[in-house]
Amino acid sequence: DSEGGVYVCMNTFLGFGREHIERHYRKTGQCVYLHLKRHVIEKVPGASGGALPKKKNAKLFLDLETNSDLNTDDFEYEDEAKLIIFPDHYEISLPNIEELPALVTIACDALLSAKSPYRRQDSDSWEEELQASKHAKTLVQLDNGVRIPPSGWKCSKCDLRENLWLNLTDGSVLCGKWFFDGSGGNGHAVEHYKETGYPLAVKLGTITPDGADVYSFDEEEPVLDPHIAKHLAHFGIDMLQMQVAENGLRDNDIKPRVSEWEVIQEAGVKLKPMYGPGYTGMKNLGNSCYLSAVMQAIFSIPEFQRTYVGNLPRIFDYSPLDPTQDFNTQMAKLGHGLLSGQYSKPPMKSELIEQVMKEEHKPQQNGISPRMFKAFISKDHPEFSSSRQQDAQEFFLHLISLVERNPVGSEDPSDVFRFLVEERTQCCQSRKVRYAERVDYIMQLPVAMEAATNKDELIAYELKRREAEAARRPPPELVRAKIPFSACLQAFSEPNNVEDFWSSALQAKSAGVKTSRFASFPEYLVVQIKKFTFGLDWIPKKLDVSIDMPDFLDINHLRARGLQPGEEELPDIAPPIIIPDDSKAFFFSSLIDNPNIDESSVMQLAEMGFPLEACRKAVYYTGNLGAEVAFNWIIAHMEEPDFAEPLLISAFGEIASSGAAAFGAVGLDNQPPEEMVSIIISMGFQRNLAIQALKATNNNLERALEWIFNHPELEEESEPALDVMDMENNTDANILAQTGSERPRIKDGPGRYELFGFISHMGTSTMSGHYVCHLKKEGRWVIYNDLRVCASERPPKDLGYMYFYHRIPS
Repeated sequence: DSEGGVYVCMNTFLGFGREHIERHYRKTGQCVYLHLKRHVIEKVPGASGGALPKKKNAKLFLDLETNSDLNTDDFEYEDEAKLIIFPDHYEISLPNIEELPALVTIACDALLSAKSPYRRQDSDSWEEELQASKHAKTLVQLDNGVRIPPSGWKCSKCDLRENLWLNLTDGSVLCGKWFFDGSGGNGHAVEHYKETGYPLAVKLGTITPDGADVYSFDEEEPVLDPHIAKHLAHFGIDMLQMQVAENGLRDNDIKPRVSEWEVIQEAGVKLKPMYGPGYTGMKNLGNSCYLSAVMQAIFSIPEFQRTYVGNLPRIFDYSPLDPTQDFNTQMAKLGHGLLSGQYSKPPMKSELIEQVMKEEHKPQQNGISPRMFKAFISKDHPEFSSSRQQDAQEFFLHLISLVERNPVGSEDPSDVFRFLVEERTQCCQSRKVRYAERVDYIMQLPVAMEAATNKDELIAYELKRREAEAARRPPPELVRAKIPFSACLQAFSEPNNVEDFWSSALQAKSAGVKTSRFASFPEYLVVQIKKFTFGLDWIPKKLDVSIDMPDFLDINHLRARGLQPGEEELPDIAPPIIIPDDSKAFFFSSLIDNPNIDESSVMQLAEMGFPLEACRKAVYYTGNLGAEVAFNWIIAHMEEPDFAEPLLISAFGEIASSGAAAFGAVGLDNQPPEEMVSIIISMGFQRNLAIQALKATNNNLERALEWIFNHPELEEESEPALDVMDMENNTDANILAQTGSERPRIKDGPGRYELFGFISHMGTSTMSGHYVCHLKKEGRWVIYNDLRVCASERPPKDLGYMYFYHRIPS
């Protein structure tokens, strides 16, 4: 609160600020609160020479914190606790065992001695507690004259340049296999151990002054090497000379892409800090820059500002007793923090003088810490609840799904992103077509690498880079591929081949092509540049490209036109159901038995860091075709809420769905198999609702049941007399589900847009690196780099990952 501290209700143990405590008392009648206040004593440099320490109030356990890191050794604390009795606001200082009942004293002591729940989110809590290797103390190192360069590493037995391990006995640099870090290799490091018995290896690229990742082949697990500095020095590696970058990435990680980091963060340019409403930064919690970048863009949109910040009093008044578990409360709280300006104020003159005295040349901007918001929005999600970096695009879609499931009044702000996609599929032999529609929120734009305008420069750069690696010289200055935006737009609109296409006109498999067009244009168009891909070695790679993204975009030529004169539709005939000679009952009952799963493939995937149950499902659903095929399944299903749930061995679950698909039982236009429809009907649901749910979940029975439970309003509206045939012929079940609401779900209009924001990514993978957001406000570009909010001088619009456009009024 404004005076510092937090009030904790002694009945519910929920925390409140001063501005909310009266409301909570009136709402609940709870009258006993513990007021916690922390006084922070800051150790001013030189204080030991006679200067007095500075004492100030600080907020305790509050979510919206300033940029002061209260966990460092630069501060000492003095905590103050009082018991507050309402309605007279009577204060009792603690400890006070004479005046208070024993039960109250015990409760206060327990609360005061408890650790903050936010400490569970610290990255250290996610790391395994490694044990020192039994080989570390007695490790023998060969005097063979091997010296390891700072870059240009390559496996000595193959051409791999990723996932390389330095053997600490003889200095061999070899590739790993499917280790815990998710990288792949040919297993030469393990083979070398089997041949020589040299037990310890360190992963190149992980060496910092604080340590390195060490693996013991003999002990078959990651270990600690207390003598790692000595062992590395034997090969010419001085750990103390290796510096860590400001964003937590090592020099070895960023050197090949230093220009990207500098350009996107506008390094080397003195940027003017911005203050006031809408110019509030967000503290990086160690892995939250993806969240910060997306939320800065989201709360620059008027519809989201109006829904959450405009309705803040109403949301707070009607919030549940535990507001930490309420999505709308957390959104309103975060939006208010970003837009109110209370946490973005220019420093006072005295603070500037203090910074000069401390020789702190960087302006110290305050901001907010989204700990409570991140804790809530990522709970129960296998990826966002981890300490790893995440993909901003995946988080954007996760946020939109939460917005849709938690409406505020009559307005759904996610409507501004939603649009319809018309998919036209054509049989190449019969020339007949089929039209279908689906809902989407992002326009994914492919990178047309073949259209690069500087191919000669790229070829010359690649030759120089290889020569430098071979000679162990520093790499040449990076040359980035320049791709015309028009080429990417053309690649988006071109037909794509449809794998395993079954033509209802030919009653057989045939070649098919699919073309996508906009059946509606959204109010706000989000464009994602598909920069991330996988190489032949399964290693995630990022296409380092420069695309001349336009400030003004016209995609009216991509408007869908529907069935054209002269076109003939494919007949609405489902593929034949091919069932073995045994009866259908035997076929489904066989699915109940424990499925035959290739455990070796499961373990390969599990060693990459994926959940074991997800690996089992991936191998099963891909027919035991190997780890590579199963890996692709994992990548395609990682964002699903049941990704890490156990594999259900049931004829009525996902296996039935998979089995039906394997025998061609999935109907035309995503028509659900009749067996699955009957299963849902037998559970008491109406037929039209069963078909609707199966279509919305791609005939996944388990997820269809979950979909029904998440849409109770549709169950209430469902009537047996409803025209089922009309519903079955609807081409998109998602749209059908949405039309049951009175709120407008599609905001169609002209396809002319203006750029107002973009999110950029620095690094080689979505699971590492750093995100930065640029937004155009009040006629000028502003950079949001965690807590730093500054006027942008050179916005790198050609290096973005996600672009935000708003419709230009007609």
